[in-house]
Amino acid sequence: MIGKGHSIARTGASIDYGWNQEKDAEVVFKEHLAGDSPKEIAEEFKIIQSQNQRCINNTLSFILSPTVQDGLNMDKAQLQEITRLFLKEMELKNRQAIAFVHRDKAHTHVHVYVNRIGFDGKAYNDSFIGKRSQLVADNVAKQLGLARVCEVQQEKLQELKEQRVDIKHINDRVLETRPKSIDEYNNKMKVQQVKVIPSINKSNQLQGFRFEYKGVNLKGSDVHRSMTGVKLIGEITQNSGITRMKEVPDSFKLLDKTVQISAKMAASIAKGLMKQVIKRSLDVGLGF
Repeated sequence: MIGKGHSIARTGASIDYGWNQEKDAEVVFKEHLAGDSPKEIAEEFKIIQSQNQRCINNTLSFILSPTVQDGLNMDKAQLQEITRLFLKEMELKNRQAIAFVHRDKAHTHVHVYVNRIGFDGKAYNDSFIGKRSQLVADNVAKQLGLARVCEVQQEKLQELKEQRVDIKHINDRVLETRPKSIDEYNNKMKVQQVKVIPSINKSNQLQGFRFEYKGVNLKGSDVHRSMTGVKLIGEITQNSGITRMKEVPDSFKLLDKTVQISAKMAASIAKGLMKQVIKRSLDVGLGF
């Protein structure tokens, strides 16, 4: 089961979407609410939210997605239990909350809306709420004997073993040519029918790479642990003649754009360079 979560400001519009009858919506969980329409529920949320005018994103929105197979076999009571346990683990009990199941697609999923403002007027701490939602959803799946994200991912990777091996072999052959830039590496991979897709966040920082090959799209670490962004950039950086930590750039050109490298990624690259320097020194010292 997958869990996603974030804080939102448009409470009424979001609840209206959750209650969308075109998506075969059905209420599966309701706590401290009396209304029977999206407008009435939103008004009840606002009464409590009026105690805290400083909090703008005052509603919490979650999506709980069991696997396709698990979702097909779940009734209203089971979806209610998933929601209840999820809110308990997120420490969101005793708050206004409502959840709807959508069955309009093969993938059954539950939309959960919780008032971020408690009855005491205090706002729930939403720091890292996206990551916490993932972890809690995984823990709930474990408790209820449902398929977990890690299990589904492992099964998927096993099914794609042949493509992963092919991408890794192509990557190794390209790296043997010692490309001196990310663009050079990308172009050489493209010649071998592998499209390299950079993952760049909203801060224009490179997070890593995805690889598209024969209809399959995988992130580097899922292909092989040696194909993470840090390791690939580290190796290409060495090819360009950079050998010292202080020389690691904080940005570089990628597809005619300047992309930033986070301080964490730069530190990891520098650490890798240092290991290579030490290894070469030891090899020379030992006469290898």
